Amino acid sequence: METLNSQQKQAVQHIDDPLLVLAGAGSGKTKVITHKIAYLIQTCGFSARSIAAVTFTNKAAREMKDRISQLLPKEKTRGLTVSTFHTLGLNILRREWEHLNLKKNFSLLDSQDSLSLIADICQQEYTYDGDKNNLQWQISAWKNALITPEQALNQGGNPQENLTARVYTTYERRLRSYNAVDFDDLIVLPLYLFTTQTEVLNRWQNYLHYLLVDEYQDTNEAQYQLIKALAGVRSAFTVVGDDDQSIYTWRGARPENLYQLKEDFPRLTVIKLEQNYRSTTRILRVANQLISQNSHIFEKRLWSTLGEGNPIQVISCQDEFHEADKVIAQLMYHQFKHRCTFKDYAILYRGNYQSRLFEKALRTQGIPYTLSGGTSFFDRTEVKDIMAYLRLLTNGDDDHAFLRIVNTPRRGIGAVTLEKLAQYATHRDQSLLGACFEVGLNSQLPEEAVEKLYNFARWIIELGDQGQRSDPIEVVKDLIKESNYYHWLDETCNDPRAVEKKTGNIEDLVQWLARLYEQGDNRQTLSDLVAHISLQDILERNQEKKSQDTVNLSTLHAAKGLEFPHVFMVGMEEELLPHRNSIEQDIIEEERRLAYVGITRAQRNLWFTLAEKRQRYGEAFTCQPSRFLSELPSADLRWEDQESSKDPAERIQRGKAHLAHLRTLLN
Repeated sequence: METLNSQQKQAVQHIDDPLLVLAGAGSGKTKVITHKIAYLIQTCGFSARSIAAVTFTNKAAREMKDRISQLLPKEKTRGLTVSTFHTLGLNILRREWEHLNLKKNFSLLDSQDSLSLIADICQQEYTYDGDKNNLQWQISAWKNALITPEQALNQGGNPQENLTARVYTTYERRLRSYNAVDFDDLIVLPLYLFTTQTEVLNRWQNYLHYLLVDEYQDTNEAQYQLIKALAGVRSAFTVVGDDDQSIYTWRGARPENLYQLKEDFPRLTVIKLEQNYRSTTRILRVANQLISQNSHIFEKRLWSTLGEGNPIQVISCQDEFHEADKVIAQLMYHQFKHRCTFKDYAILYRGNYQSRLFEKALRTQGIPYTLSGGTSFFDRTEVKDIMAYLRLLTNGDDDHAFLRIVNTPRRGIGAVTLEKLAQYATHRDQSLLGACFEVGLNSQLPEEAVEKLYNFARWIIELGDQGQRSDPIEVVKDLIKESNYYHWLDETCNDPRAVEKKTGNIEDLVQWLARLYEQGDNRQTLSDLVAHISLQDILERNQEKKSQDTVNLSTLHAAKGLEFPHVFMVGMEEELLPHRNSIEQDIIEEERRLAYVGITRAQRNLWFTLAEKRQRYGEAFTCQPSRFLSELPSADLRWEDQESSKDPAERIQRGKAHLAHLRTLLN
């Protein structure tokens, strides 16, 4: 407790009433949450099992667990829940599946599986050949706003909305027939349980006596109602949030949930954390001035004791090509002059497409970089194949998984055979796997096709039974071996390096499952492991180790929660930041919050860059500086016009930096 400032200490020790902690960027919110958990257990006598700390990413949950382990011995934290919203929802569903007409080993569809199912529905029932991503987005938005298929159908609207509502209805029916749920269901279904079955709600309210919720400004309607239901009349909770960092309204987040707390919980106490431990005073002054242009119910102003700091550099460039070259030249000069590492630098931008020229410039100079939003580990074909096998092993009703792997590797089961199997299964109200065992299938298919389907299905059932009775990790290894998957990779991949990489990814998956099994005291079944690993966040991927020295390229959205000593915010122009869609829709405040998030990632140095012209649709368009630049205190900005001549000493230093880098590469 001695390391906490007075506001942090007040937040930790406040337990009598519901509490909202307004935590500014870099103000130590994770420290407050973890110290409060320790305080509840050590000082207030709470059982660890009765406390749940909920956040949005696996990374944040891991960081919380690591910090708690430094505050409390392991035996004191046994049973403590520290998880994402969706992991908490999954745990509820794993216990309460019977109340939802699910079978115990239900499958969890990821975003790609969900999109594929929507595409199948469109092709089979609605002959719709438009963008399926829009349908998926709308269905997800309806779910998170707690709008059922029936309500969506009754809303009426234009033909596109009516079609989407019909697809939504069929999609939900298919999910249940597959004994499957999607990502949104992990919040919506527990909430449905709590609002329709009082005994289930009472059981969970009695189980969880204190709730702590991080990043509350990012909650959507369903998540807000879930926390509200769990809190109940006891209202024993602490939520931590920052309305100035709400940048996800486009995916359903409702920053007004922070304000709604005052209405729903009249005894709510609000504590502000305004001391920033990340950035210099000048960076915070710029951030405060920018965000003060937004409307607020809760006012706060960040401050720091880390010194005044350097002026913010504003670099004007001829075009986007010149901008990329200037940024990388400045980065190299600064890195050479101050002997920094590459991982100290971040280049932040509004849209993913902006990274390309910076990647090219970095590659030209031989500078290593890490790009946010790369291919997720679980999106890789070979990983999805093995996960589909495991889903089918643990849930025989998962037709989606069946269709993915029945002929992977090839088993001589053709498209015509699968189409007739699907027709027969639909007529018999059976899963595809179950239909493979029916005698009546002989009248629909040739004997050879029936035999191939039967052999495949029997192998799946036998392995699935083994997975529930014995060591699940050995079953996974048997699956990979008996399916001849590695041999199939050798046959189908022309590049030996690709085979090695894919094989390594599968081995990483097996090791990941093994770690989960060990962490669960070796009591988990294969279905438990599959359910939890299916939930891994899309940011959970086969990343390079953090110690790797690379420049960070990231969108502003992906950079939230991160910090870097030196930050370049590029593309500071109208129609880029703020984005043209936001200007047209008059939602500038969220764009301003996005710029604020970017600024507050910087610890010591911050650069803004803008181009006079940019290519769009093959033509050069004149750009206007972002309105956000004019909202900043001019005394804290140092403008460098792209036509201005450079100081000779600086040119010499830049030349030395470039030469030194070339020598490094040669060595």
